[in-house]
Amino acid sequence: MLLFRSEEWVDKWCKRNNLERGETLTINQVWELSKLWYSNRMSVDFHGRSMEQVAEVFRQAGLTSKFWYV
Repeated sequence: MLLFRSEEWVDKWCKRNNLERGETLTINQVWELSKLWYSNRMSVDFHGRSMEQVAEVFRQAGLTSKFWYV
């Protein structure tokens, strides 16, 4: 994960590193995703997630673009 000041900085970084721009999230989106993703990680019963469960976490976090489901 990389943190940037603005969309402009993201574009500059991608251009400088000759990389295609990926998905960007606000800090609030990252916080919501992290709460969902790590909420049960310390449980003795946690054994990872299926692809369907991962997709549901992304959906609950509002991450619904094609990027999250490829």
